[in-house]
Amino acid sequence: MHAAVRPLRRRIALAGAVAAGALALAACGHGDGKQEKEAGTGSGGSAVASRDGSQSPADGTFGEADVTFAQRMIPHHRQAVEMSEPAAERASDTEVKQLAAAIVQAQKSEIATMRSWLSSWHKPESPRADEGEQPSVSPEHSRHGMDPGMAGPGSPGMAGMMSDEDMAGLRSARGRAFDKKFGEMMIKHHEGAIEMAEKELKQGRNADAKRLADSIVTSQSAEVARFKQVLDRL
Repeated sequence: MHAAVRPLRRRIALAGAVAAGALALAACGHGDGKQEKEAGTGSGGSAVASRDGSQSPADGTFGEADVTFAQRMIPHHRQAVEMSEPAAERASDTEVKQLAAAIVQAQKSEIATMRSWLSSWHKPESPRADEGEQPSVSPEHSRHGMDPGMAGPGSPGMAGMMSDEDMAGLRSARGRAFDKKFGEMMIKHHEGAIEMAEKELKQGRNADAKRLADSIVTSQSAEVARFKQVLDRL
């Protein structure tokens, strides 16, 4: 009789272990689902890791400051590219040409990155469009993606932007005169970008946007220092 009881006890113990394991798996599955939902807050989607392990800006957390940073830095960068491209033909100083070429390459790439963020966040490129406004845009501003209400140096959130008069003066300059005017204007322009990037570092939520802001502060601060050295020897 004892021999018959032992197999029965073993079967009961095995069944209990299986049931406990099933409950543990169910609990783990519930916890993972909660984590996935939390990781996707801010964009309405789940978090997706990129190749370097960071979250995709399409799915990572973002806030109003991140959107504003991208919307305003894009036209700011476009104007920097517009200022820098003529240097290849109009500048006379070799270092000025090198700095201008580096600005064009870096900022065109950053424009593409920020445009992809806004697309993934389902946000327009223009802050005014985001507010439901459709301001009239001149052909000049339309070509460069700038809102006429934000073109001036004192425009809110667009520190360092050059006026149409500033841009016309740069386009008419050549040689040493171009080098000096370009250097002076780019210092102000970069200082405006640095100010905007520092604001993103303080108020932003998206990790990718904050990394770009940090890169802008570092790289453009270094370029400001180089432009000042160039102006000292011109």
